[in-house]
Amino acid sequence: MSNTINIEVGGRVLSIELGKVGRQADGSAFVRYGDTIMLVTATCKKEVSAEKNFLPLIVDYRENTYAAGKIPGGFFKREGKPSEREILVARLIDRPIRPLFPDGYFQDTQIVALLFSADLENEPDTLGIIGASAALYFSEIPFTTPLGAVKVGLVDGEFIINPAASQLETSVLNMVVAGNEEGICMIEAGANEVDEEKVLEGLLLAQEEIKRIVQAQKDLFNTLQIQKLPVASKLPHPEKVKKIEEEISTELLQAIQIKQKKASEKASGDILNRLLANIPKENVEEITETKEIFFNLQKKLVRELALNQGRRADGRAFDELRDISIEVGLLPRTHGSALFTRGETQSLATVTLGTFEDVQHLDGLGEEADKRFMLHYNFPPFSVGEVSFMRAPGRREIGHGALAEKGILPAIPDEETFPYTIRIVSDILESNGSSSMATVCGGVLALMDAGVPLKMIVAGIATGLIKEGDRYALLTDIAGLEDHYGDMDFKVTGSEKGITAIQMDLKISHLSPQILREALQQSKAARLKVLGKMREALPEPRLQLSPHAPRIIILFISPEKVADVIGPAGKMIKKIVSLTNAKIDIEETGKVTIAASDMESAEKAKQMIREITVEVELGKIYTGKVVRIEEYGAFVEILPNIVGLLHISEVAPYRVKNIKDEINLGDTITVKVIDIDEDNKRIRLSKKALEETEPRPESGERSDRTRSHSFKRRPYGSSNSRSRGGRNRF
Repeated sequence: MSNTINIEVGGRVLSIELGKVGRQADGSAFVRYGDTIMLVTATCKKEVSAEKNFLPLIVDYRENTYAAGKIPGGFFKREGKPSEREILVARLIDRPIRPLFPDGYFQDTQIVALLFSADLENEPDTLGIIGASAALYFSEIPFTTPLGAVKVGLVDGEFIINPAASQLETSVLNMVVAGNEEGICMIEAGANEVDEEKVLEGLLLAQEEIKRIVQAQKDLFNTLQIQKLPVASKLPHPEKVKKIEEEISTELLQAIQIKQKKASEKASGDILNRLLANIPKENVEEITETKEIFFNLQKKLVRELALNQGRRADGRAFDELRDISIEVGLLPRTHGSALFTRGETQSLATVTLGTFEDVQHLDGLGEEADKRFMLHYNFPPFSVGEVSFMRAPGRREIGHGALAEKGILPAIPDEETFPYTIRIVSDILESNGSSSMATVCGGVLALMDAGVPLKMIVAGIATGLIKEGDRYALLTDIAGLEDHYGDMDFKVTGSEKGITAIQMDLKISHLSPQILREALQQSKAARLKVLGKMREALPEPRLQLSPHAPRIIILFISPEKVADVIGPAGKMIKKIVSLTNAKIDIEETGKVTIAASDMESAEKAKQMIREITVEVELGKIYTGKVVRIEEYGAFVEILPNIVGLLHISEVAPYRVKNIKDEINLGDTITVKVIDIDEDNKRIRLSKKALEETEPRPESGERSDRTRSHSFKRRPYGSSNSRSRGGRNRF
């Protein structure tokens, strides 16, 4: 009997082969879609290594560069630590799977997803989710709810299931949806102001495809004799639970409802310490059990408060925002800054504007690319009152930063409009829920403070859920306790017109379409309120850039003049850089980007380039210097490095016997261009012709176009000279 699933999804065949490779793992799935192939394995320890009350699940995803026929760049020619993209895909696989393990299952479990082949059209992220589902479901690991996942695009108003990479370039929606046969359990999306109802339409379409993928797994599973490991859920003794609840419920409920986070945590901690005080330290099991009873009761009280009394722990209505305060321009030396505080969550966002040398060079599976907008999120331990080492960004920091970056990206002006590299840094100074959404709001305000001409103003909000059976409550702007003890974290960013990003994670198995619709509507209403607060603080981007930001000028010259600007061995361009301290990027097309610390230096570099590249115009009058005299005429330098011949017959309206009687070497004279021989590069000048025109000498005027504009690839000059994409940088 074949252990292979073949199903058509999005017009291509999705193939899942079980146990083909990786057979020492508990479960393995060899997944293929087009020419993109991935191996996903699932392995667990059969014994719990220590007393735990959580699932120690590890998810790793690796992209082998050989999958796309490439060798890793840089000095080390092998794959190293995971890239940000690999971390984000690993999180994408983790999020829908984690809540579907049964209660009481605490074995160390690892999912490993390895990309073996990449056709660069069929993206591997959804294959990782499907492969992880199959590897777990068709193993002895007690995972019994298979998953499906698809990507949804929206091109010209039409939805596309699993769009190719080329189609995503023109899609206004890029949404990954994971779910089971009952409903959707995870969403990760980037969009360009897509309406909530349109997003919901795409989610319902995705659910239909997901059901087919899930059913194909179930059909094969029913033909196999797979025995799952038993799960012995160890519950606290009922009498002890009842006793503790009777003793502390009233006091704990009061502690939970204290509005200040630190005061509430202290009051709750005092109650727990009192419970533990009478237990000998050597009674580890009793201490663990008591803690479990306490935290279960805390969760129960938070949830009952919402469902039974219609109140939240901090006293807010279900759709009520926490108080918002905003301060922009807080830091004088940054290019832009904003302090955004919502309740007890605070983000200090700063913006730095850089030049073409500051772009991030990405060397992934596909073609090399440059990234000109970056957002970095930092979560220091003091923001939650903790003590720990500050190390490199972890998966959480990378994930939160990527979500905020995705939400703001549609608002970033294109290179033609704003030729800067842009970096936002969000330092979370205080956290009590939804710091990634505070990052979006603070980041946008900092961009406006920096004078970045945004396409739209974007805000973000997180919506929570508490659900028991058919009863549920949707909570706007969730705080820490509601996030910890709730069933959903539904983050949505967007403008007044529509959504720019979504990230939804659940602790329950799925959501119904009705709850999804309500959550989107409630989120939009809250987002509009936040946008109103942001506009009160700063109605629009500032008209002027910070005086500390670099100045960038772009001009266009004839492609034939590029070599003249560079000069032999770069002599000319190095001279300009030396005299102006500007950075210069020259493309083969004739596009020149000049960046300097001040506008005066940039203008000086621009003028020097104009003088080199200016072209002579027929019929125009110039003032130049006589650089050479012959019997038949004089040679006049009318522009830098451009010399024309003033023939003896064109010196005066009368016959000149000896040109030296009229003109001397080194004289400055006014002449008119009467002929340009393009083939032989010869210019004929005349003084005689000036008698027929109103003399108006011009020197150094050029005919090229200038505008404030963009930049692209890697440096070619400066301290490290490299060539890429037909351009030169200095």
